[in-house]
Amino acid sequence: MERIVRLSSLKISNIKNVRTGQIVMPNTYQKHLTYKTAEVLGLYGQNGSGKTAVIDTLYYLQKIMIGNTLGGEIADYIDVASNQAEITADFTIFIETIIYEVSYRIILKRSGDGVNIVRETLSCAIHKDNSRSNKTVFVDYQRSKQESVFTPKKRLDEVIGTNAENKTDLIVARKIAEKSNCSYIFGEGSREIFCRNYENHFRDYSEVIKALFQFALKDLFVIRNTHSGVISANFVLPMAFKIEQNEIGMKGDFAVPLTEPVVLSEERKKILDMIVEQVNMVLFTIIPGMKIDVYHYGMQLTDSGENGYRVELVSVRENMPPIPIRMESEGIVKIISILNALIQAFGNPSICLVVDELDAGIFEYMLGELLDIFNKSAKGQLIFTSHNLRALEMLDKDNIMFSTVNPERRYIRMKNVKASNNLRDMYIRGITLGGQDEVIYEETDSLRIARAFRKAGRVIQHE
Repeated sequence: MERIVRLSSLKISNIKNVRTGQIVMPNTYQKHLTYKTAEVLGLYGQNGSGKTAVIDTLYYLQKIMIGNTLGGEIADYIDVASNQAEITADFTIFIETIIYEVSYRIILKRSGDGVNIVRETLSCAIHKDNSRSNKTVFVDYQRSKQESVFTPKKRLDEVIGTNAENKTDLIVARKIAEKSNCSYIFGEGSREIFCRNYENHFRDYSEVIKALFQFALKDLFVIRNTHSGVISANFVLPMAFKIEQNEIGMKGDFAVPLTEPVVLSEERKKILDMIVEQVNMVLFTIIPGMKIDVYHYGMQLTDSGENGYRVELVSVRENMPPIPIRMESEGIVKIISILNALIQAFGNPSICLVVDELDAGIFEYMLGELLDIFNKSAKGQLIFTSHNLRALEMLDKDNIMFSTVNPERRYIRMKNVKASNNLRDMYIRGITLGGQDEVIYEETDSLRIARAFRKAGRVIQHE
């Protein structure tokens, strides 16, 4: 059974410097209930205006939806003036002839040094047989309400069915989730119960939970700034990848050291070979005449005493000897690091690729071409932040959202944009002259900046 999951929108409250903000994907904004086209959404705005908050939210949302334990570091992402944060992610799920409109809402609250999930709700509207049901909550977990496993009772009874042991299992799963500090809905114990084969009304909801878990596990790629940071430091090349083989898939970051060769087991070397093969199919068209290769230094024992391969990633160009990949520019290494994920998103309508600072180190013209090709020909979703304004000339106004200086309404689309308008010019005009629903740039004074530099220079000289 094919399940295609698309992110429709993301609303966040009290995360970093975002009191309230919502991004809406192009198909949802245009009210198109389809997965047949690519969706590209670029986030633009002033430094410190909340763009990366979206990326970080999706990163932690993914962790929550695969049932991972929430680490204490997430407390740093809750607004310092608040004690709790809220995330609402809307999804559209396509399963055969049925369409599900789903909302997943989480409330996170500070607790000691960490954060607890104090409430989770899943609600759903179902399109079936040319009719749409009302959107209703089918699982509402509240940590403070210990007397009920979850509400509404009608859905709880459907899960329990005729087997009283199911209720005990749900209570045990809840206690384990709270002790492990993970999601109750997507935690391993309760997820196993929710995803059983039901013959009652819960069957549809079981499919929804199953689809969301698989999406977070296999189809959502979130590439944060730390990914680019280790490349900039010339330390490691993290290659985001997904491989489908005989119905057994793998996904993650394959980290290749840049400073020295690495010893890989036979299994990991096969994975690297497959990643390289897929990347090379596209790389030579983006960087003419270039491909990457796995250079073999010979056999060597791994730390566990197994036979391993000592290898290094190299770049190969026509009529030139191979050179270590670390000798290539940061932009080329960045492209290689995300290329497999980009290929997956290009060909799979259920893939959502999220990249912070997509433009980092990438030539402006190439960035525009890649976005234009993806928008016109791809199947999946791409969400990115960028400072390079080239995308504003290549993408439609519905594909771009701008961060504002208003923490209560962090993200907007530009209004009064005609088909003949250049969005880049309108954005610059909006910065200098205003005219949008919100202020999109906190004005800086060039004279004050110059004076501050001169003053600081004089202080340094007199020290």
